[in-house]
Amino acid sequence: MEAYLLDWANLLLRWLHVIVAIAWIGSSFYFVFLDNNLLAPTAEDLKKKGVDGAMWAVHGGGFYNPQKYMVAPQGGIIDSKLHWFYWESYSTWLSGFALFSVLYLWNAGTFLVDRQVLDWSPVAAGVTAVAFLVVFWFVYDAICRVFGFRQNGERTVAGLLIVVVGFAAWLACHLFAGRAAFLIVGAMLATTMSANVFFWIIPGQRKVVDAMTSGKPYDPESLAIHGKRGKQRSVHNTYFTLPVLFAMLSNHYSFLYSHPQHWLVLMLMMLAGALIRQFFVQRHGWHLGRAANPWPYAAVGVAVILGVIAWMKPAPVAQAAAPAKVDYAALQPVVAQRCYMCHGEAVQMKGIRLDSQEGLTAHAQQVYQQVVVAKLMPLNNATGITDTERAMFATWFNGLGK
Repeated sequence: MEAYLLDWANLLLRWLHVIVAIAWIGSSFYFVFLDNNLLAPTAEDLKKKGVDGAMWAVHGGGFYNPQKYMVAPQGGIIDSKLHWFYWESYSTWLSGFALFSVLYLWNAGTFLVDRQVLDWSPVAAGVTAVAFLVVFWFVYDAICRVFGFRQNGERTVAGLLIVVVGFAAWLACHLFAGRAAFLIVGAMLATTMSANVFFWIIPGQRKVVDAMTSGKPYDPESLAIHGKRGKQRSVHNTYFTLPVLFAMLSNHYSFLYSHPQHWLVLMLMMLAGALIRQFFVQRHGWHLGRAANPWPYAAVGVAVILGVIAWMKPAPVAQAAAPAKVDYAALQPVVAQRCYMCHGEAVQMKGIRLDSQEGLTAHAQQVYQQVVVAKLMPLNNATGITDTERAMFATWFNGLGK
């Protein structure tokens, strides 16, 4: 029953996480688009109101006219509802951390610990995984505070973050199971994205709104720093997006996190994602003559991906020897040793039970896919299945119905 309820919790939290993540990423991409397409107004009435940029758009049969004020509308008057964009971010992190807790922290011994990588306790692994999320935020925030607003500060920040993220990827892949390591690095970046919103972007915006609606005199220059910092962290968030999405999706593709140099695979693919995101960001400005043609970023990003594909190409290997024919009687001892732990009488992960000929045959296609083709099971090879035993599963499956 516990495994059944955990499956439902996994499904519903994953569903919620994807929905709110789409909302957050969508609003983030939209505002990057706005920032790069708003033009200084020529109409005198807009200039008098303090409009810094505006544009016209058409969608769904209606016309829209977004306008941007750098600090506040003239006179500090907001004559309609002020919408805050933060619940998308908070909901994404909360649902993501809940999903991480249900799937990885609750079953740390299975999902976080790979004893071929490091033989340590599930509790230590869980605490360390959470520490990755917290420590990276403090390191990132310190880098932004110290270097962010110096001359060429953003280039310095970018260079330092590449080094820090690369080290974190290397360390995670030497502490955790490969699948978990990729996810933890992605969650580390995603946590920082939400922390940017929670600690800097929204509090800064609240100070600006309070100042402009209080009716009291305020110094625009002193408020401008909140806008600069908010813009800085929002820009960082948009570059983190594609790397985070890759890290989250990677757990479905074992050839990525099972590679001997999987930390480098993760780092290169995240770098490619950031470069491709830069292409789309700069493309808006290029169309308006504000920036150079961004194609080199896309070209380098694609080249990195192609290079990774070529580098990871598997070398031909000899197939493990297996008997010409494998029936259930021959396979049953292997199933008992390698599979009953999670799919036997005591526990039925994913509702699958394999401790009978009928149960194994009923799930034959899934077993073949997970054990032979994808080699995802046993998870993290916790039970030490051999290539010869995988070949036995293949022979048994191919002999069904003959």
